[in-house]
Amino acid sequence: MSKPKTPRALPEHEAQCVVRNIRISPQKLNLVAGLIRNQPASKAVATLTFSKRRIAHQVRKALESAIANAENNHQLDVDRLVVTRAEVGKSIVMRRFMARGRGRASRIEKWFSHLRIVVSEQQQVPETPATQQRAA
Repeated sequence: MSKPKTPRALPEHEAQCVVRNIRISPQKLNLVAGLIRNQPASKAVATLTFSKRRIAHQVRKALESAIANAENNHQLDVDRLVVTRAEVGKSIVMRRFMARGRGRASRIEKWFSHLRIVVSEQQQVPETPATQQRAA
């Protein structure tokens, strides 16, 4: 006697990964998420591998998790996966204080973020201008 299974929220050709409470501000995380939106999954992993941003490593791990979910849980073809959505949301804000001169204090806010990456299987992976030039 268990509760009924929750219906799947995504279409059959999509898989996702959700990472909660990442210790970075949503504004900075969105800059990295914008690098991989609408990119083929293999190109997005390569972009994050060589990015100089500190958070790019965690975003790459989340993307690889979404790719693994697509392959193992939903039997999607890894070579045809495209990052359709990379959504960033606000989480908690830790508030601390720092002592200042004359007995005053100033507030320091430490922002946390949520990240949701959705990959979907496309019929054909969109070609980039560089691959179009090589084919010609």
